[in-house]
Amino acid sequence: MSNRRVCPVCGSTEFIYDPGRGEIICKVCGYVIEENVVDTGPEWRAFDASQREKRARVGAPESILLHDKGLSTDIGIDRNLSGLMREKMYRLRKWQSRLRVSDAAERNLAFALSELDRIASQLKLPRHVEEEAARLYREAVRKGLIRGRSIESVIAACVYASCRLLKVPRTLDEIADISRVDKKEIGRSFRFIARNLNLTPKKLFVKPTDYVNKFADELGLSERVRRRAIAILEEAYDRGLTSGKSPAGLVAAALYIAGLLEDEKRTQREVAEVARVTEVTVRNRYKELVDKLNLKIPV
Repeated sequence: MSNRRVCPVCGSTEFIYDPGRGEIICKVCGYVIEENVVDTGPEWRAFDASQREKRARVGAPESILLHDKGLSTDIGIDRNLSGLMREKMYRLRKWQSRLRVSDAAERNLAFALSELDRIASQLKLPRHVEEEAARLYREAVRKGLIRGRSIESVIAACVYASCRLLKVPRTLDEIADISRVDKKEIGRSFRFIARNLNLTPKKLFVKPTDYVNKFADELGLSERVRRRAIAILEEAYDRGLTSGKSPAGLVAAALYIAGLLEDEKRTQREVAEVARVTEVTVRNRYKELVDKLNLKIPV
C-alpha cells in the first residue's frame, strides 16, 4: 500500500507547507490537505551563529571521531570562583576526565582517534574520509584485529584504506611520512585489515587518473597538460597497460609526456620527486607508454 499523499480534489501530488498556520495546502487548487500540523522545530529564532549557540538547549551531535561519541559530559572552567571552590572544581574535572576513559579498550580508542585526528589534519583530509577511517578502526577493534599490532600502524592503515575507498588521492609514502611507523609495517597492517574486513580489490581500486590533479598542482602544470595526461592514462587503461603497475609511476610518466607534448616541460627528476618514485621508474613507464601508444614526442 502506497503512503504517497494525493489531493482529493484535483489529484495533484505537489503541496506547500505553511508553518505560520500549520497547514499543508495543495499547490494546484489550494485545498487544505491537513491542518494543525505540529511544528517539531525550536520555538525561538536566531539571526546569527552566536544567537543560535546561546539559545540552543542541546549539545553537539554524536560523533564517531570521539571515543565516547561525544555523549559524555565535560566540566567547564569558571574563573570567577573563589579559591577553595576553584580547587574543588579542578579535582572534579580531573576525576571526570579519568572516568571518561575507564578501561583499556577505551584508552586504546581514545589514543587511536587522537592519532587519527593528527594524521588527518596534516594530510588535510576531508571529514568524511576521517570518519570512514574511524569506522574501519572501530570495526577492527570489535573483531579483535588490533591484538599484536601497534595502534599507530593500524590507524595509519585505516587512513590509507579510507582514502582508497573514497577515491581521495593519498599515497602510502605520504601517510608513512606523517605516521610514526615504517611504511612496510603500515602495508602489512593494511593488507591484514583489508583481508579481514572484506575490503575487496574492487572496492579499493584506485585509477591512476585520480592522482593527476594532485601531482599537476605540485608541478604547476596547466589544465591543458592535465587533460592530455588523463587522455594518455585512459587509453593505457583501455589497452590493459596499467595492470600491476604503481599508479604514482604511471601518472608521473603521463604528466612528463603531456608536458613534452604541450610544451610545458618538467624534468624527470621533478616529476619523480612529486610522485615519490625513482627516476628509473619514470623512464621505464615513459618508454612503455610511448612505445605501446605510438606517441610521437617532439625532439
